[in-house]
Amino acid sequence: MKSNVNNDAEFKEFKDLRELLKNSVSLHSNEDAFILKNKCGQDISYTHVSYKQFQDDINYLGTSFFNLGLNGKRIAIIGKNCYEWAVTYFATVNGTGITVPLDKGLPEQEIESLLQRSYANAVIFGKDYLNTMREIKKRNSTQVQNFICMEENPDFPSFTELINMGKEKLNAGDTRFLTAPIDEQKMSMLLFTSGTTSISKAVMLSHKNITSNIYALSYVIKIYPSDVNMAFLPFHHTFGSTGLIFFLSHGVTNVFCDGLKYIQKNLVEYKVSIFVCVPLLLEAMYKKIWKEIDKQDKTKIVKLAIKISNFLLKFKIDIRRKIFKSVLDQLGGSIRFAISGAAAIDKTVAKGFHDFGITAIQGYGLTETSPVLIAERESAIRYGSTGFPLCNVQIKIDNPNENGIGEIVAKGPNVMLGYYENEEATKEVLKDGWFYTGDLGYIDKDGYIYISGRKKNVIVLKNGKNIYPEELEILINKFPYVDESMVFGMPKDDDLLLSAKIVYNTDYVQEHFINFTKEQLEEKIWQDIKELNQTLTNYKHIKYLVITDEPMIKTTTQKIKRFEEMKKILES
Repeated sequence: MKSNVNNDAEFKEFKDLRELLKNSVSLHSNEDAFILKNKCGQDISYTHVSYKQFQDDINYLGTSFFNLGLNGKRIAIIGKNCYEWAVTYFATVNGTGITVPLDKGLPEQEIESLLQRSYANAVIFGKDYLNTMREIKKRNSTQVQNFICMEENPDFPSFTELINMGKEKLNAGDTRFLTAPIDEQKMSMLLFTSGTTSISKAVMLSHKNITSNIYALSYVIKIYPSDVNMAFLPFHHTFGSTGLIFFLSHGVTNVFCDGLKYIQKNLVEYKVSIFVCVPLLLEAMYKKIWKEIDKQDKTKIVKLAIKISNFLLKFKIDIRRKIFKSVLDQLGGSIRFAISGAAAIDKTVAKGFHDFGITAIQGYGLTETSPVLIAERESAIRYGSTGFPLCNVQIKIDNPNENGIGEIVAKGPNVMLGYYENEEATKEVLKDGWFYTGDLGYIDKDGYIYISGRKKNVIVLKNGKNIYPEELEILINKFPYVDESMVFGMPKDDDLLLSAKIVYNTDYVQEHFINFTKEQLEEKIWQDIKELNQTLTNYKHIKYLVITDEPMIKTTTQKIKRFEEMKKILES
């Protein structure tokens, strides 16, 4: 099926990322592309980088790459989200060669393995990886000839040194980078999926994959040059990097988060109006908002205000941002839009943000699809659904069961070229132009698409019943003391015992369950689970619990590594 597009505006589909950036610079030359925070002891200052300066720095770095003999080569990037990361990405794909973004959470052995597998010729890294790179260089186990640090250091050339060298060469007439041909259909990005190095796949993406996704997203999300985006999701993840490119294509100002603990502070500091995140963050923010409301003993009055404002909305009278100003001020006062991906968001949370005057929409996609396939429209939200296919994407459900649930299959210009050096895995997911996502879902009578869960995560009981753990996890995560949960099948007597691992929030427990012993806390949690079971059909009843305050093993996009968690549970 194909969705209808929002025809309120017409957007240009760019041939490649160089053309996209050139367009942004022509429209927003002197406006802020980035605001960078500088810390020197207790002193804090800010550097405003215009779109013109951003493009200049890209051209300088790209020119340096040519002078280092890296034209047509592969350049790996690893480090936290920062300006240097963004410049390196564009300086690589916009004329130099192929970018290889690496997960900043990987240990040394896996970084080395991925550098080998990608045949990277150079690596640009943050200062946190100085020791790692010294060791990898010493072993001479990769093809990397150029080790470049994003910060000044005594052992490796730095980003600033390359910028200065490139500026000198470009001013002297070296325009090779500026005029280097770009084939928008060929591999320009090589990204590794989550997982260990032995099973992670290397996804090949092109300029066309990315620009087609940017074009389609422009019809879904209303973005203005006056917006301020907080680049929260890691850039090595496609959702993070495509999100940044999308915002840059619309002239948005981009800022960086100081860390999970400082999100609320940063929202206030930069007057952030929009950001891309994972559901875990939105759910944590929502719980914190209500915690503050409860603390001020305003729960009843806020709930009444929500009822009144929702009633007025039926008559197109919107007073939400006025009556909930104190709530919005906790988040900086400017936040208007949050885009969630990587997992399903609790519909109570999505609706809750809407009640306060913040639009929280979710998208669905994968690294292999650059990444977005499906997204909600602000004007047509159905809570629990992920919305409709993007305007240039087709979606169908393969082999649906009696409830209409089957594998989600997609076709579109954003679908990857294939898995690098893995023809067998490519053939498993790409068939007759269709990409088999490995996710299960269904389409309702109005065309809204719902995600049920990962095909490989489905728990199949001996009686043939299928359980989608993600659906139960959303319900468990509603308990105010739950930080995260994982539903799984515990092997027992040739069948599976439906089980859940619950990670509780120690601060909440200490504040609300004063002087509870461990046994009393577990009894309280069990009681809540038993009450939840009463609302579910019998075969979905949770019968075994693992209760802990230790966070689960997760990817850098906060997805639980189920296989590793299961192994840990079974071993204990």
